[in-house]
Amino acid sequence: MLVVNAANKDKDLQWILQNKIDDCQVEDKSDEITQLAVQGKKSEETLQKLTRIDLAAIKYYWFTEGELAGVPMIISRTGYTGEPGFELYFANEYALKVWDAVMEAGKEFDIEPIGLGARDTLRLEKKMCLYGNDIDETTNPIEAGLGWITKLDKGDFIGREVLLKVKEEGPKRKLVAIVLEGQGFPRHGYKIFKDNQEIGHVTSGTVSPVLNKGIAMGYVAREFAKVGTQLEIDIRGKKVPAVVIKPPFV
Repeated sequence: MLVVNAANKDKDLQWILQNKIDDCQVEDKSDEITQLAVQGKKSEETLQKLTRIDLAAIKYYWFTEGELAGVPMIISRTGYTGEPGFELYFANEYALKVWDAVMEAGKEFDIEPIGLGARDTLRLEKKMCLYGNDIDETTNPIEAGLGWITKLDKGDFIGREVLLKVKEEGPKRKLVAIVLEGQGFPRHGYKIFKDNQEIGHVTSGTVSPVLNKGIAMGYVAREFAKVGTQLEIDIRGKKVPAVVIKPPFV
C-alpha cells in the first residue's frame, strides 16, 4: 500500500505500471479510501477514547488494523507535521462518522481542523521534504539528506548504480536549512548568494510562527553547506542575510 503525494497520484501510478515486474498486480484505490491525519501532543489521548487498541504500543512508523469509532481501519503512527500523531485509513462511507467522532473526542483539547498552509509550515519547521519543492525527478536522496532511508546494501533497485556513484564521489550540492537574519519571506525559487556569487536556490520557505523568523530549505553548492555559513537570499531584489543551521528549525 502506497500513500503518495495527492497532486502526483496519476504520475506515480503510471511510473509504477511502467516498472512493475512479473505477475505483480497494481490497483488504484484512491477514490475508495479516506485518510484522516490527527496530529499534535493530544492526538493519542483524543483517539484513545474511540478505540480499545492500545495506541501507546504502536511505535513510530508502525501501524495496526482494528476498529476506531466503530469503524474498521488502518491506524498508523505517522504524519507530515513533525508532531506526535496518527493517520487513519478507512472506507469513504465512514468519513463523516469518523470526522465527527474525532472532533467530539478532541473537543476538551480545543481540537481544530487545519489546512495545507498550516501543514506546510509544520513540516518545514522539522525539515521534512515536500515532493515538487525539495525533491523531484531532478534530485537524488543523497543530496537531499535522505540517505538514511535509502538502503544501498539491500539488493538491486532502480537507480541504485547512480546513487552508489553519487555516494562515492560525494554530492555536488546539498539541501540545507537556512534562517534569515533580516526581515523577509523566503519563497520557492528565490536565489541564494555567497559574496555576490549565486550558489543555489530556495526550495521551500515561510515565516515560522514559533521563531518569528523567515526559514527556508534550499540547495547550495557543497562547499557552502556547512552549518554556520553566512549567506544571502535575494528577496524581491534585496539581498537579505541568512545563515545555515543544523535542522530541525523547531
